[in-house]
Amino acid sequence: MNVPKLRFKDEDGKKFAEWECSTIGEKVNEKSSKFNPEKHTDNLKCIELEHLSQNTGELLGYVDASNSKSIKNKFEAGDVLFGKLRPYLRKYLKAPFAGVCSTEIWVLKGKEISNNFLFQFVQTERFITQANISSGSKMPRADWNVVSSAIAYFPSSPEQTKVANFLTAIDEKITQLTQKYDLLKQYKKGVMQQIFSHSKERSDCTETYPRGISQKLRFKDEDGREFPEWEEKSFGEIADIQRGASPRPITDKRWFSDKSNIGWVRISDVTKSSKYLNVTDQYLSSEGIEKSRYVPKGHIIMSICATIGKPIYTNLDVCIHDGFVVFKNFKANHEFFYYYLQLTEDKWYQYGQLGSQVNLNTAIVSNETIFLPCTKEQTKIAHFLTAIDDKITHAQTQLAAVKQYKQGLLQQMFV
Repeated sequence: MNVPKLRFKDEDGKKFAEWECSTIGEKVNEKSSKFNPEKHTDNLKCIELEHLSQNTGELLGYVDASNSKSIKNKFEAGDVLFGKLRPYLRKYLKAPFAGVCSTEIWVLKGKEISNNFLFQFVQTERFITQANISSGSKMPRADWNVVSSAIAYFPSSPEQTKVANFLTAIDEKITQLTQKYDLLKQYKKGVMQQIFSHSKERSDCTETYPRGISQKLRFKDEDGREFPEWEEKSFGEIADIQRGASPRPITDKRWFSDKSNIGWVRISDVTKSSKYLNVTDQYLSSEGIEKSRYVPKGHIIMSICATIGKPIYTNLDVCIHDGFVVFKNFKANHEFFYYYLQLTEDKWYQYGQLGSQVNLNTAIVSNETIFLPCTKEQTKIAHFLTAIDDKITHAQTQLAAVKQYKQGLLQQMFV
């Protein structure tokens, strides 16, 4: 008999009945019901597949049903929605309102199980695996006939309630931490916009602003006195800017070595990291290093090809190809400059033409300007923003830990 590793007991401390073996179809009803958009669309909300977040159970948005021409499926508040197209994306939702949804979304309702329990069940490996097995390969769509015939185990109604309530409490904690994390990021962005308002306005507007415009947020020295006005400098005045280089052909295996500790930076390494680059997917051999641009740890690099303007700190020795530049021999505070680059990342796209891939070069980067405060104010700003980053990292770590905890619970509480 398959039983979960983690079980609940009743109010008297007694074990609940053993879990019942059943097909998914005996406990869950796929109740998709076609809806004609030409009738009764007033005030109806429509959920498309892109409105379902991946692996979080969050609703990202919706549209007015009257703006959608295609036939949709009806659902009621409390129904469980599951994205059957590419089920490996793990898109699910407990509907917070009644409406219509894409036909690429299953509308599920518990028969002998509650919808609260069902919402947790569709997140399990048992359900996700079965949906993927039935989905095919070209345009993966899960087949309900296959999924509904799969065997699973279900608890009695009282234990269902205990399981669902416990996991719902974990979900609420995840929601709280997510909101905290998002609010901290919004706060940081708002603060940065106020600190760098002078530089940002100059970069985003073709008009020439008069000297003496001050930032919306300024710092003072230890005696409470104002620091001097900020000065305009070009990037080339405050750092040596060097472009990377690539061994050719890049597909040649001799350029790489699993035994090396010199990372080979690709844009995918940067985009999946945050402030610091701690690891790369590939590492260069001694031959590869000779053909590339070596960057010791502790430098700021920035992407200049395709995905442009993304800055990151190297926390390990790396080599960069010609899709990156490195800033060396700084005459400014590294941290201050990093945060300016982070805030103004999107502005680099102004150098591209419509429909073309934007590529920068060292001349363009060197000629870009920044307004710099004195060294002491740079340091104060850098410390202030770093403290916010530390809080963001802490919130992110907490959130990841609770999500991992829930995944462990799902494995122990379902069979």
